[in-house]
Amino acid sequence: MTEFLYQYPTLYPGILLKRYKRFFADIELATSEVITAHCPNTGPMAGVYLPGNKVYVSASDNPNRKLPYTWELIEVCDTQPTWVGVNTSLPNRVVNLALLAKAIPELGAYSEIRLEVPYGQDKKSRVDFLLAGSDRPIYIEVKNTTWVQGNVALFPDTVTTRGQKHLRELTALLPEATAVMLYFINRNDCPFFAPGDSADPVYGTLLRKAIALGLHVLPCRFDISPLGIRYLGLAELKM
Repeated sequence: MTEFLYQYPTLYPGILLKRYKRFFADIELATSEVITAHCPNTGPMAGVYLPGNKVYVSASDNPNRKLPYTWELIEVCDTQPTWVGVNTSLPNRVVNLALLAKAIPELGAYSEIRLEVPYGQDKKSRVDFLLAGSDRPIYIEVKNTTWVQGNVALFPDTVTTRGQKHLRELTALLPEATAVMLYFINRNDCPFFAPGDSADPVYGTLLRKAIALGLHVLPCRFDISPLGIRYLGLAELKM
């Protein structure tokens, strides 16, 4: 796909100074002003939290916001300069746009897209997307992925009991439903995907067991730039 699925609002360049208390990032703008931006990523940001690197922030005119700026992108240089998405609220929005555009043919036919549908034991969890209109319902969980080793994107980058729970709940849907784990690779330099076994070996074991039982894994690659986000197709699984 060559057109943008999503285009950023006006962005402002700067340099990352530091991130602290998970949600705060001090950034020096190109104007030399130092601002504190909201960091919409609660994870460790392994290989992505790089003080001194170029970043972009967006600005909100909402008077009720304590922090008007949001940290959106950072440039990393593993093998070549690459923009990586920081805002973890965007992947689900972009996936929704991709679903509306029928941009992921591996999902097959569907005519209805539902968001945040209760499922799992006692319906206490919510699946990111439920697609209807085919012979079986299609349940999709989305995971943001930015950690890499070489040219391999890895998930997770830390122990995730929540992610383990999602794998168990998706596996429990099989074979009556189609269950999909969609990894949103939030950078364009990773043609391969694998579970992050060194960060969470339990997750890797659960993922392999789920695949053996019929879980569909879609490691979706995206081109991230200050102009917007494009879908590049699937990465190759390395299990």
